[in-house]
Amino acid sequence: MIDLHSHVLPGIDDGPESIEGSLDLARAAVADGTRTLVATPHVSSRYPNEAETIARLVAEVGARLAEEEIGLELRPGAEIAVTRLVEIEPSQLGRLGLGGGPWLLVEPPFTAVATGLDSIVRDLLRRDHRVVLAHPERCPALRRDPRMLASLVDEGVITSVTAGSLTGRFGGEVRRFAMALFEAELVHNVASDAHDHAGRPPSIRDELKAAGAEPLGEWLTEAVPAAVLAGEAIPARPSVAMAGARPRRWSWRRR
Repeated sequence: MIDLHSHVLPGIDDGPESIEGSLDLARAAVADGTRTLVATPHVSSRYPNEAETIARLVAEVGARLAEEEIGLELRPGAEIAVTRLVEIEPSQLGRLGLGGGPWLLVEPPFTAVATGLDSIVRDLLRRDHRVVLAHPERCPALRRDPRMLASLVDEGVITSVTAGSLTGRFGGEVRRFAMALFEAELVHNVASDAHDHAGRPPSIRDELKAAGAEPLGEWLTEAVPAAVLAGEAIPARPSVAMAGARPRRWSWRRR
């Protein structure tokens, strides 16, 4: 698997405090079947990280992975708070893409109102950036207005749901909305959003199974993230049904 969203770098945000913690997280990722892990530290007002720092730490952790013979490829990236986007210089923003490519992982706010979210994302698209929206199921504003999310997807945005959301790690409301997004075909990727090896682990496989999403697993965790890292077009969703899928009930998307 390719995990597009993790907080594996040490001492840079709310992930591991030390490089030993980073290695523990990496070992857990390999045990779960991940072969490529994208380091996506927060870039926000609280954690104003820059591309240079991220690149340096990716190199340092990557060197230790090789020394410890941990079979995991580490790639650079960032989780950019939507509220921080307007403050980032264009030259810096272009260096924060997932795997160094054109796709930006954008974090929506954890608020009931997200005024300007769609406008900011559309501005990125107009500037030829591509957007992966991180854990939309955990954004109260998008739960209140799922048509905003559907409209952005129609315009080229893709979504990355956190694996733990599928099993209720963030509460029943989040889980129900995540499953509704699956039913509405508004999920393109499932990532771990790991912060450590135990409390917020890099687990994806069991969560996909629990949600009945195994038939889509290869597309969600290999084909789509591989295209993102390569800067290529997202492959079409395969014509397979989730295990135990119900008749489609949601009409958020335009047809």
